[in-house]
Amino acid sequence: MNSAFPAPEDVVWDLPGDGPHRLSLLVLPHAGGNAHAYGGWREHLPADVRLLIGQYPGRGARYCEDLPVSVDDLAQPVVDSLPADTGELVVLGHSMGSLVAFEVVRALRAAGRTPRLLIASACRAPVLPNQCPVHPELLDDDELVAAIKERGGTDDGILDDPELREIVLPSIRADFAIDDAYRCTAPDARLDCPVAVFGGDADPIVPAEMLAGWSLVTGHEVEPQVLPGDHFYFQQDLAGFFAHLNPVLYALRDSATASA
Repeated sequence: MNSAFPAPEDVVWDLPGDGPHRLSLLVLPHAGGNAHAYGGWREHLPADVRLLIGQYPGRGARYCEDLPVSVDDLAQPVVDSLPADTGELVVLGHSMGSLVAFEVVRALRAAGRTPRLLIASACRAPVLPNQCPVHPELLDDDELVAAIKERGGTDDGILDDPELREIVLPSIRADFAIDDAYRCTAPDARLDCPVAVFGGDADPIVPAEMLAGWSLVTGHEVEPQVLPGDHFYFQQDLAGFFAHLNPVLYALRDSATASA
C-alpha cells in the first residue's frame, strides 16, 4: 500500500453550483461510504452553495493508500486538502462521518478557520462510547456483509458480487473498527460553532432519543430534527431531507451575504 499524501482533489471532491458562492457544505461519509454516494446531493442544493465531499483512504482514487486506523487518518487529510476559498463553511457528517466532521471542526478551529456550523446526522455524541459496535474483527466476510445489510446504506448488489465485495470490505472493516473505538476524551471537546442534529425516527443504530447528547459538546441544548426513516433516513426521502436542510443553509448564506 502507498501512504504518500494524495492529491487534494482526490481527498475533497469539489462540486460547485452554477453561480458565485458564499457558502460551502463539506460532507463526510458514513462508515464504509465514499464520496460518490453523496455526489447526487449537488442537484438538491442551492446553486450558490458549493458542495465539497470528503473521500477516505482505501476507496476511489485513494484505493491504494494505507487503510485508516484512527479517526485522524480520516479527518486530517480532509483538513489539509480543503480549498482556501470556501467562504462560510458548514461541515456535515452522516453516522461515523459525524465523528469525522467533529474532528475536522476541531482541527479547523485550531487553525483559525472555525466553521459556521456543524451538522451531525444519525450519530451519537462524540464524547459518548459507541452503544452499537459492530466488532468487525470478530466477523468473517459473510457475517460482516450481513451486518452491513442490516444497517443499510450500501448497495446489496455490491455486497453480493464477489469481486466488488473483495474491493470494498477492507475499507468497511477499517471504518467500523474506528467507529467502534472512537470516543473523544480531550478536555477541549466543546465546540465554538453551533451544532444542528438530524436523525431518523426508526433508527435502530442511533435511536432518536440519543441525538440530544450532542448538547454535551455545544454548551447549550440541542433540539434534533427527527425525520421519518431508519439509520439512512435521507436515502428514503432525499427531497424531504433537503426540505429541512436547505432552510438551514439559506439562513447562513443570507447572513453571510448581509455581512459582506
